[in-house]
Amino acid sequence: MYLTPEEKDILAGNQGDILQKLAETIVRYGDIFDADRLVPLSHSSHLVTSFGIPLLKPAYMMTDQLIESGLKSGLPFTADPRPHADTKKLYNPLVRLAFNLMFGKQKKYEDQLLKLGLKNENAYSCTCYHDEVGNIPASGDILAWAESSAVVYANSVLGARTNRNSAFIELFCAILGKAPNFGLLTDEGRMADWVIELKMDSLPPAQLLGGAIGQTVVEDVPYIKGLDAHLGNELTPDVKDYLKDLGAASASNGAVGLFHVGNLTPEAKEQGENLIKPGAKGLTVTYDDLDRIRRSYPVLWKNKDAKPEFCYIGCPHLSYQQLVRWATNIMTALQKLKQKKILVKTALTAAPDVITRFETENGSLAGSLKQSGVVVSTFCPLANLNNPLLTRKAVLTNSNKLRTYTRARYFENNEILSYITTGGPGV
Repeated sequence: MYLTPEEKDILAGNQGDILQKLAETIVRYGDIFDADRLVPLSHSSHLVTSFGIPLLKPAYMMTDQLIESGLKSGLPFTADPRPHADTKKLYNPLVRLAFNLMFGKQKKYEDQLLKLGLKNENAYSCTCYHDEVGNIPASGDILAWAESSAVVYANSVLGARTNRNSAFIELFCAILGKAPNFGLLTDEGRMADWVIELKMDSLPPAQLLGGAIGQTVVEDVPYIKGLDAHLGNELTPDVKDYLKDLGAASASNGAVGLFHVGNLTPEAKEQGENLIKPGAKGLTVTYDDLDRIRRSYPVLWKNKDAKPEFCYIGCPHLSYQQLVRWATNIMTALQKLKQKKILVKTALTAAPDVITRFETENGSLAGSLKQSGVVVSTFCPLANLNNPLLTRKAVLTNSNKLRTYTRARYFENNEILSYITTGGPGV
């Protein structure tokens, strides 16, 4: 790897032994992937590790050393959601006690993150790129992110450049201000290895399509044809939400860090099919394929016919418009049924500042939603379901990501809405 005189000076220990160790870690990481050099970051980082787990004692010791050495990120960063915030109305005291034991170092770790350069006390969300959160890179920006759903969104929808980095590697890059140049930071690494052709006469569910793509291409880059026929060629808020959910499913059902959508996503609009590698593999996706894939999802509930106990909507976190839409749909369904309360404990999760906007601009709706029993919270659904008192509960979700990483059972939006309001999946 080529190193500048300044980088060599850091590695020689002339700027402190802690910075030396940090830089050496980044260089070794780059060497593993044949990086040719380090490139400056041009935008803020996003950290995947936001959980104060006591077993991560070495990590807290390490961050203390960084702080004591006066090191911090050059640009304010954001982090993934807090693991169990705002859960009092959802869980009983025993479940909450288990959370407090699981995340006993949460306050200490959050204090460390603020000292290392966290943007503010509200900067916790896996959808840091929403306007309300404000960590929005521009096309071509060089990043060091690790959260899989945020990585694929930044690369694909925003046209920024980041690899799927490991936890703490992104923090080290943020402090050093540089990342190794390989993979999705390079033009070659962003070329498409697969061509995905859709044979459908209407818009397919984002969660199922993303899952199908991820299972097939794994970590490769797909170029999707035919999706623009249903989404158009402009990145409207609704289109961004669709691509957010598609990307999260592809990144969890596989390891996709970048996808291109013909005539829609930034690089595909600019370069067209020139992004496709010679000899790229092909895949045609139909409704039958998506139906087959969905039927293959295992039901991990202890009792497959159990009555659902919880429902989580918002993995990744909901956008403002998604939050308003879910709140409106739930309240409309309850009014039609002449009911005041939901029948399954339900949480809608979003970034703190998204929730603040929702409550400020939709006071009546937010109040009615609260009265119905729906909890609007900032927590991480995935972290919640790691609680040993919740792992075997019958949990519903419309998130293919949450389904992949937990025992939650996937249903489509109309089925979820029916469960919440009637107790069953509907017709």
